[in-house]
Amino acid sequence: MARELDEDDVRTRPGRGSRPRTRLRPDHADAAGAVVVAVDRGRYTCRPAAGAPFVAAVRGGSMRRTSVVVGDRVELVGDLSGQPGSLARIVRRDERSSLLRRTADDTDPVERPIVANADLLVIVCALTDPPPRTGLIDRCLVAAYDGGLTPVLCLTKADLADPGPVRESYQPLGLPVVTTRPGGDLSPLLSLLQDATSVFFGHSGVGKSTLVNRLVPDADQAIGVVNAVTGRGRHTSSAAVALELPDGGTVVDTPGIRSFGLGAVQLNRVLLAFDDLVAATADCEPGCDHLTSPDCGLDEAVRHGRADPVRVESLRRLLAARVTPG
Repeated sequence: MARELDEDDVRTRPGRGSRPRTRLRPDHADAAGAVVVAVDRGRYTCRPAAGAPFVAAVRGGSMRRTSVVVGDRVELVGDLSGQPGSLARIVRRDERSSLLRRTADDTDPVERPIVANADLLVIVCALTDPPPRTGLIDRCLVAAYDGGLTPVLCLTKADLADPGPVRESYQPLGLPVVTTRPGGDLSPLLSLLQDATSVFFGHSGVGKSTLVNRLVPDADQAIGVVNAVTGRGRHTSSAAVALELPDGGTVVDTPGIRSFGLGAVQLNRVLLAFDDLVAATADCEPGCDHLTSPDCGLDEAVRHGRADPVRVESLRRLLAARVTPG
């Protein structure tokens, strides 16, 4: 005789429960701190501490979508011996205090980080051969202010041309301006770089790498060590690399550039670099670009003597650089 079925006879197929499984991840409490000094096609050369050997590393699984650039402070696990063939993993990146970035062009909002946690952006510009490109200088200044770096203008080849006109053009901005010449005294520049992390940036042919080699006499040797760690043979000027100054401080040498896209620049961050003009913009209409917008508060402040017209003109020149190719 057939038995009456009840709910206990219903077969259920085992599967996922309503509660998702949690994936336990290691906390890497034993991770060692380090600074990234070079990046080359997915390999990161890191300096764990002063005097310690360079360590080659890759990004760990949890870091695959996190950008890591020269200057980043990271935490490493794995083989930290620095021996040939050894490889560590980057498991964390500390918060950045500054970030120098660019875009492919001014219409591209996707930022390309270049150097993190730098204090100074040293804009290297030749006074002749090639002639000064003030448009590119202005764009580098905008990138410095936007990224939280203090700009320094370094004019090379002062033995061949008068630095006066360029120096005068940037005097209203109040930024340090130093000049160099072959075999000349580098003390004024070194005093600014002391105990700071400085990024050297400039157009190809302005003498940037020559200047870095004078500041760091064993630069070629240091870069050779970095290449040995990563196993790559890339040329010195094709990727950023951080070098220690003999008397304290770090210089980051970067490749020569032809353009500097500012698509990711935030207007308000540039304005904050002009703290004497911020109050004058408080009454601006929403969306005011402080450049061509009517009824800009900067114009009103100039008319009533509450803002220096030279400073306003300097600010607007930089803002114009965001829409004018360098």
